[in-house]
Amino acid sequence: MAVKFPIFMDAQSTTPVDPRVLEAMLPYFTEKFGHPASRNHPFGWEAEGAVDRARAQIAQLIGARDPKEIVFTSGGTESINLALKGVAEMYREKGNHIVTTVIEQRAGIDVAKRLERQGFEVTYVPVQPDGLVDVAEIEKAITPKTILVSVMFANNEIGTIQDIAAIGKLAKAKGVIFHTDATQAAGKTPIDVEAMGIDLLSCTAHLMYGPKGVGALYVRRKGPRVRIAPLIDGGGHERGMRSGTLPVPLIVGFGKAAEVSREIMADEGARLAKLRDRLQDLILSSVEEAFLNGHPERRLAGNLNISFAYVEGESVLMGLNKETALSSGSACTSSTLEPSYVIAALGASAELAHSSIRFSLHRFNTEEEVELVGTRTIEVVHRLREMSPLWELAKEGVDLKTIQWKGE
Repeated sequence: MAVKFPIFMDAQSTTPVDPRVLEAMLPYFTEKFGHPASRNHPFGWEAEGAVDRARAQIAQLIGARDPKEIVFTSGGTESINLALKGVAEMYREKGNHIVTTVIEQRAGIDVAKRLERQGFEVTYVPVQPDGLVDVAEIEKAITPKTILVSVMFANNEIGTIQDIAAIGKLAKAKGVIFHTDATQAAGKTPIDVEAMGIDLLSCTAHLMYGPKGVGALYVRRKGPRVRIAPLIDGGGHERGMRSGTLPVPLIVGFGKAAEVSREIMADEGARLAKLRDRLQDLILSSVEEAFLNGHPERRLAGNLNISFAYVEGESVLMGLNKETALSSGSACTSSTLEPSYVIAALGASAELAHSSIRFSLHRFNTEEEVELVGTRTIEVVHRLREMSPLWELAKEGVDLKTIQWKGE
């Protein structure tokens, strides 16, 4: 089959809707259009039943005991906001300290910064060069005033998967609520909120082949019962935690996406890891001074993040953008030209942070696409380096750090 251009390899920004998901959604736009809160006629009953089924499908994906623990939102960003701000407001009398990491996505970092402006104290725990956070560092950060630990399950740039079970165990022992941003992980890697000690979990549909515009927050009901203050007031929907008319077609799609992902996760993960490893080997065996970012093994199956020394990441993207959709960082920060704060947190130089490219594969990528993207990436990097005086000096053995540039 002929390859269709441009090739999409930016699946950590979004994923295409699976045809099975679209098929499940379509009737709820026209035939089954009832409001799930209309409980006095069949149209409402039908819509409510569809929403309840979706709750159960998502609960099953993450190992939740009770589908009622699933609260629907507009997406991952709102779910993260609701978790962090909701806990901060509800438990402020107990304490004002929050522990998180330096590599959370912008939604997590920016909410933490806002809470700091409101008088909360936030500790940003560093990560190791492979992107993993040391659980002992989290333990050291916890104080008697700590009310929440929030750690990303899998990073949105480097794909590193944290030891969530160990962090959950620590939080339980300290009597602290534990939230994880699982927007990148849900549907791609096994999650069990019970076994992992997770109290709050944020996820979104569009990163697991569902529609954009719908997300969820898991809120534990027992052991302990977690309470959160709402961000949106209104009709008391979603057990009072998130008012607003539920987008039934999107929720149905979210549920179906969760069901499909749970059923094929193991096989899909193995296939994507094989494609990812082929792409990694192809590039790293052909390009000098190219460095893998993140943990080589504890990462999402479809994630590959590489820094190419002596070239700008944006220049590589421009050289490829007619044929391939890639990213130099997360979709949440792509509007800026700042170097990746995630790559910088690994200890990389600003130059390497500027040169990182994220390849993120998805369910429908093929071997032919991987070969083409790998080959073209190699060609573009080599061409850019041929135009770079810095690369020429480096090849001659000049230590660029010792050069005194004019104007310094």
